Amino acid sequence: MHHSNARPAAARAGRPGGFGIVVCAVALVTGCIGQRPGPAPDARAAPPWEAVDAALPARVADRAGWIHDIVAAFNALGIDSTHENVCAVVAVIEQESGFKDDPPVPNLPAIAWREIDERAASAGVPRSIVRGVLDLKSRDGRSYGERIDHVRTEKDLSDVFEDFIASVPLGTTLFADRNPIRTRGPMQVHVAFAREFSRRRPYPYAVSKTLADEVFTRRGGIYFGVAHLLDYEAPYPSALYRFADFNAGQYASRNAAFQSALSSASGVFVIPDGALLPHDESLGQTEAALRAMGARLHLDQTAIHDALLQSKSGEFAATALYRQVFELARIRTGHPPPRAVVPRIELHSPKLTRHLTTAWYAQRVNDRYERCRRR
Repeated sequence: MHHSNARPAAARAGRPGGFGIVVCAVALVTGCIGQRPGPAPDARAAPPWEAVDAALPARVADRAGWIHDIVAAFNALGIDSTHENVCAVVAVIEQESGFKDDPPVPNLPAIAWREIDERAASAGVPRSIVRGVLDLKSRDGRSYGERIDHVRTEKDLSDVFEDFIASVPLGTTLFADRNPIRTRGPMQVHVAFAREFSRRRPYPYAVSKTLADEVFTRRGGIYFGVAHLLDYEAPYPSALYRFADFNAGQYASRNAAFQSALSSASGVFVIPDGALLPHDESLGQTEAALRAMGARLHLDQTAIHDALLQSKSGEFAATALYRQVFELARIRTGHPPPRAVVPRIELHSPKLTRHLTTAWYAQRVNDRYERCRRR
């Protein structure tokens, strides 16, 4: 379940590297996840198959299949199958799908009809016309409406949308050639992340249909999920922040800490949501606060904006902007500000039936992670 404004989180986007030795020493109690180097000479790491088997909950159907696909993802990505790394992946799968390849979604037909009606209203198409078109027969002999009424999983619904978009002109009008089922599979990875990541690193399996469909499969969903969770360098003091990133977008916890430090340094409150630049071309709250203190930062507007453009990569932490904001915050508060903060984000999704936040998600997964480590 990813934050809809992140992004999956494709979201979101790869995640090279892992934790450094110093950070791992500091975080010894909570465990170092994402670590690439091999175990220390005195460590006795279990073989990957045994490590995954030990981490899985007791009642997992097709246990051998899950172990195979998790091990294959670690091997393909070159990530160490440490107990902490394996438990991190297991915790996310358990939270997102309960170890089901294509988990059923409660009340999915009602959610689908609501989505269609909202798209029709946005496109200015009368609801009666849309319902009439959905009475047409689809490729499997049933009407699109009948198929929607019987969908149980996101894969079922995605297949209906793909058929509708490809076969009916109104489908493109409503969905602009974009299937609205964007997060998929046992780890609920965003399609945009899978596409972006595969541009930088070729997908290791044969694609039977499309890359987007691969995210629905267990092997593809786990591969991109492990990449999204572990294949990037984020020296956090706790696994909690990596789980927050999985929900809100890579480096979101680091960026939220930057916004928190900016609030301290500037005296102007900036919401620590981890998004340093808005999705459109408008001037965001973070950049506006930085421009207002540009003289103290000794940076002009171009330098500030160029640094913010790196906010979805590891390089942002090496910019003068990042360093100077934290230094000014330290001077103003009298103590070093934290380098990781769980983003303050309210989650929005048609599948949600109650008020949830990224903090709730991160803590829920972290609880599962700690239970796994004790298994």
